[in-house]
Amino acid sequence: MVNKIKLGMVGGGTGAFIGAVHRIAARMDDKYEFIAGCLSSTPEKSIISANEINLDLNRCYPDFKTMAEEEAKREDGIEVVSIVTPNHMHADPAITFLKKGIHVICDKPMTSTLDDALSLYRSVKENKALFLITHNYTGYPLVREMKSIVKSGELGKIRSVRGSYLQGWLGSKEEDTGSNKQAEWRTDPKRSGIAGGVGDIGSHTLHLIEFITGIKLLSVAADLTTFVKGRKLDDDASILLRMENGVKGSISISQIAIGEENNLSISIYGEKGSLKWSQENPNQAELHKVGHHKQILTRASFSISKDSFANVRIPPGHPEGYLEAFAQLYSDFAELIRNSKNKDKIKKILPNEEDGLHIMKFINSCVNSSNQNSRWINLNS
Repeated sequence: MVNKIKLGMVGGGTGAFIGAVHRIAARMDDKYEFIAGCLSSTPEKSIISANEINLDLNRCYPDFKTMAEEEAKREDGIEVVSIVTPNHMHADPAITFLKKGIHVICDKPMTSTLDDALSLYRSVKENKALFLITHNYTGYPLVREMKSIVKSGELGKIRSVRGSYLQGWLGSKEEDTGSNKQAEWRTDPKRSGIAGGVGDIGSHTLHLIEFITGIKLLSVAADLTTFVKGRKLDDDASILLRMENGVKGSISISQIAIGEENNLSISIYGEKGSLKWSQENPNQAELHKVGHHKQILTRASFSISKDSFANVRIPPGHPEGYLEAFAQLYSDFAELIRNSKNKDKIKKILPNEEDGLHIMKFINSCVNSSNQNSRWINLNS
């Protein structure tokens, strides 16, 4: 790609974990050039952040509205913007840039409230600019291979699904230490939304299950708990799932599981076989088929399909991980922006506004269910 795509960013300044991840992901396949930003909630903090990452101060803006207005006027203005703020600041910037014809890459979940999600959803539909939600785990080659295997019918009819996402980083009240910016906003209802762990990591788990199986969630029965005294949002959850085609399942979520780091695992069970994958060992997946020995799929093996192998960057035996999976979404989105010949195939696998709104309904339904003694709640109720 000779002409790099001009990228801007809202959020992602000093102390923001995910902003740096997005910038690394954008650079990895050399398809983007980061040239403008509104990196923090105040002009002063934004300038400090711009100096730290060597962003031209002439393209460092005091607020996202000024950034959208000025960049839209320039011949060399940004073509796409990454929204990497806390959840409550996703909708307004995204809508503003979409109206200017600037493509949007939005960190998950879509917004902090369902009303905001609906407003953003309508804005995507009303404007021509493209929209991407960064459910980055769908970028792993083996996750995409699992999707291909399920679609081929190799597992037969899917019967049940299991997802688990266990972390221990919020086992104590980190939000009160004054030194953990991530803990502060992720446990704050005003910035995170009505859910804590369910919105943060439960959203990833459900999306990954649906991505691999192609089967949508219909209703949930959820039990959300806040174990850390004084915390305002859930830090642990058990969720039962009823999905299309009679598929049943469950999701286990925890951010107070002491000793766990980023233990995301997915299991898919069909009539003829099953698939298992863990994010902490992302370069391998297990395939079990009735009457056969267990098969280990590896990221760069000859056993995976040509389409999945196309997402592999480095030779067999060299691990790929989180950053590369994130970069895959950026790389695929670049192909959409540049209207490549593969755009129709890519559109089918990239998380979009439909996924974003669906996940927001999941989050709200889980909270509503838990508040009603774990009653079954339909996502469209």
